[in-house]
Amino acid sequence: MPQTKRTVKGVLGGLLGLVGLSAVAGLLVTATVTPAIAMAGYTGSQALTLFDELPSYLKPSEPMAPTTIYANDTNGKPFKLATFYEQNRTPITFSQLSPTLVDAVLSSEDKNFYSHGGVNLLQTVKAAVENVTDTSSRGASTITQQYVKNVLIQQCEQDVPPEDDHYEDKMQQCFMDAAQAKGSAGIQRKLQEMRYALQVEKDYSKNDILLGYLNVSNFGGTTYGIEAAAQRYFSTSASKVTLVQAATLAGMVQEPNLLRIDRPGGTWTKTVDGQEVGQNSEADGYATTKDRRDYVLGQMYRNGQITKAQYDEAKATPVTPQLSNTSQGCSTAGDNAYFCKYVQSVLKSDPAFGATKEEREANLKRGGMSVYTTLDMRLQGPAIKAVHDRVPATMAGIALGGAGVSVEATTGRVLAMAQNTSFSESADASLAKGQSSQVFAADSKHGGGIGFQVGSTYKLFTLIDWLEKGHSVNEVLDGTTGAVFGTYKRDGCGGNYTLPRQSDRAIGNSGGNRGYTGSVMRFTAASLNSGFLAMAKQLNLCDINEVAKRMGVHLGSMHDVTVQDNKYNPGANDPFPSVLGSKNIAPLQIAGAYATVANKGKYCEPRVIDKVIGQDGKEIAPPKQSCTQVISPEVAATAAHALRGVMDGGTGGRANPRNGVQLIGKTGTAEKAHTMLVESSTRVATAVWVGNVTGDERLSRKSYKGIQLNNIRYPMAKAIQGAANDIYGGDAFPSPDKNLTRKVVKDLPNVVGMTVDAATKTLEDAGFQVSVGPAVDSNQPAGIVAAQAPGAGQVAAGTTVTISPSTGKQAVTGIPVPDVTGKSAAEAIIQLNGAGFSNIDWGGRCQPSSQVSETDPPAGTIAQADQRIKLECENGNGR
Repeated sequence: MPQTKRTVKGVLGGLLGLVGLSAVAGLLVTATVTPAIAMAGYTGSQALTLFDELPSYLKPSEPMAPTTIYANDTNGKPFKLATFYEQNRTPITFSQLSPTLVDAVLSSEDKNFYSHGGVNLLQTVKAAVENVTDTSSRGASTITQQYVKNVLIQQCEQDVPPEDDHYEDKMQQCFMDAAQAKGSAGIQRKLQEMRYALQVEKDYSKNDILLGYLNVSNFGGTTYGIEAAAQRYFSTSASKVTLVQAATLAGMVQEPNLLRIDRPGGTWTKTVDGQEVGQNSEADGYATTKDRRDYVLGQMYRNGQITKAQYDEAKATPVTPQLSNTSQGCSTAGDNAYFCKYVQSVLKSDPAFGATKEEREANLKRGGMSVYTTLDMRLQGPAIKAVHDRVPATMAGIALGGAGVSVEATTGRVLAMAQNTSFSESADASLAKGQSSQVFAADSKHGGGIGFQVGSTYKLFTLIDWLEKGHSVNEVLDGTTGAVFGTYKRDGCGGNYTLPRQSDRAIGNSGGNRGYTGSVMRFTAASLNSGFLAMAKQLNLCDINEVAKRMGVHLGSMHDVTVQDNKYNPGANDPFPSVLGSKNIAPLQIAGAYATVANKGKYCEPRVIDKVIGQDGKEIAPPKQSCTQVISPEVAATAAHALRGVMDGGTGGRANPRNGVQLIGKTGTAEKAHTMLVESSTRVATAVWVGNVTGDERLSRKSYKGIQLNNIRYPMAKAIQGAANDIYGGDAFPSPDKNLTRKVVKDLPNVVGMTVDAATKTLEDAGFQVSVGPAVDSNQPAGIVAAQAPGAGQVAAGTTVTISPSTGKQAVTGIPVPDVTGKSAAEAIIQLNGAGFSNIDWGGRCQPSSQVSETDPPAGTIAQADQRIKLECENGNGR
């Protein structure tokens, strides 16, 4: 609306604003308000001094505005996830105001707005007199004066911390001080309001003042600003309101909580026949509001802004709210609420959003920030479906939880976060109802709990430490359960630990497997607990945990994974947590660690915020997140080489979507009560968890949709990672380091003819494990080693040598089993036949081209020509 030509009275007001208050304004105001001031005990000269000494400058700050969190839809366009506010306000520009709405406001509040200089002296003096005589606490202020008043209220409110123990009282006091002060305080308030109004008129255009007034004003409850009011009460915008709606809103601004129309039971009461009856209610057609609306319509008609016909039609129209619910917080984000809560925790804790907790809380609810997050609905949608389709929100006899989280490996951006429960922060929310506000995928700092036991996914850090110490993934170790008891190093974080001999079941190999001698590659693909303990026995448990820490892993409680306190890290003094994963960790941290391997050893801190725009339109620097090289590319590539075996025929094979993208991964099971699976391409890492939120019910005892709970992780991870592969793709992993994949061999001495004790010491000193087999007939004296398997020569490091003492009886002549390891099955059969053996069993599972890994009996054993010789192959025997 253009500014119109001012009247003589307007020129006077303008003169007051332009010339200043020291002379003209001081004399004029003193002359007009002196009677009122005198009544309050001031002399005329005191009044002049009082007015001159009042502050003259007011710089309106940005009003409190909601912070809005956005995600990216399937087309990559931002959409609103949630808002947080104390005052629900949507600031708009002047062009977004309906001309009808402007006319209604001006007719109702200040018809001479475009012609006066900011202060209506006569009406202000009248109000001052009424204030002193206690006949009224309100005055007929101009819109400029009302704007000043609202700005002062707002500035006072912004100084009250949202978490203040006396928040409500202090906020009410802000209103009382700026709007309803009586006596001399009221006089001074009016004078100050006038002086500020004159200055505001000088500094801002009329359109800016009117817009500021409409953006800052309260319209009932937490609804602030004309746009939020139009949306709340009529489900429309300030640019599209009808005449009736415009008049209703314009009238409402005078007494917002009295005239609001979202309380069907009424906004005030009166006594009728001894009972309190709600007034301005749905039952009486919101009569109080209608009276005020009709007054506005009458003013518009008298001012020539509407015709008689329009006036009559509008006045006859009932007050009919078309309410839009206004809610805030993450509960409005639906299935995206758990990601929303993670973002909220960052906004409330990161120094990027304020130096103190109080400042960050205020910025969240008042700062008007637009927060653009990393959530990608192209992946989030499939993740939500994968979790909800497979993990029920409730199940009898178990507090079942399920979560999936995906991270962009090269940036740390969290792309998806899904959970089986419904988000609720209400006091009566419970897991029994399928409700929770806990973010299962996150740590306690970001809305989660203390984390969950991650099982064998923690073996990654033993593998990394193994490689960093120069060991090869093709090194062969004795991974039998009997070989892992004994001493484990804890250099730098406590004394060495001795694992006492116990039952094989205590080691926890799947299916009660007693383990075997094999390579690290084989241990990794099969997730053999005793195999990884054998690796750890040659390492330092402290270093393994330090690797995890370096790769971004901490306990869900936010404590360090290296902490030696059983309160936070149960069993911290034995090798099991360090190797087999009984530590409580959030799935997001495990996903980040595997993403580090996929990202050539570079760890990127998880981040959920891409960009933040302040209320003023300027970008706010988001939280600092870094990507750091924490393991060498060579180690990362070799670890990936081993972890690919998990997804290609190993324990994670059932979770491989097999859509042309190479994957690494690892499975984990903890005490039968928690299951986890992590898989990653070079682009995206996904971690899923299914287990007990509380309690420790065995997952294998219950099923859902025909699948045992302990196996749900496979189809769930497969669906999420499959979608990630389709969207983001993935490259081939780099080739492993040649040195870290070398065949490690050692010279095996000949101990035939030694005593058992001497042979054992000789072999152990040479770095071999020793197993004493049953006595055999031979030409050696009784008790002397008659045979060893394998025989002397170069053999794989870590090989267990079986020595057989002599019975002292003459042996029946036999044939030594030749060493055919490393040959193809076809070549091995030819060599065994050539040595004189006729009963060769390759079980139909070794292919002719398969590489022989061992024979039974082992090479060097004296056997009869017709004795069965069984072949074991690297790619056969169901592995």
